[in-house]
Amino acid sequence: MNKNPVLDKTTTKYLRSLAHGLKPVVRLGQHGLTDAVTAELDRALDHHELVKVKLSESDRERRQEQLDKLCALVGATSVQQIGHTATLFRRNAKKPVIELALAKR
Repeated sequence: MNKNPVLDKTTTKYLRSLAHGLKPVVRLGQHGLTDAVTAELDRALDHHELVKVKLSESDRERRQEQLDKLCALVGATSVQQIGHTATLFRRNAKKPVIELALAKR
């Protein structure tokens, strides 16, 4: 996949504000990061661009490793992580959903 893009501070803040009301779309279960979870997240990011994910690890460092691996597999950027919930963003190059120019205002 593509290398994770680096977002500027204003864009990250804007995406966090958009994610505030979202519910987790993908939940990692007891088996952790499987091919099915990766495929589902990939589809969700194509459709929504901004997705919340519920992580399964209880240890903070292992949860961060899980998030890093997940971002690398789907080519997404982590916008925010609060506890077990992470918000991921990946731009849809063919049909963008979120207008990032609004973040620059």
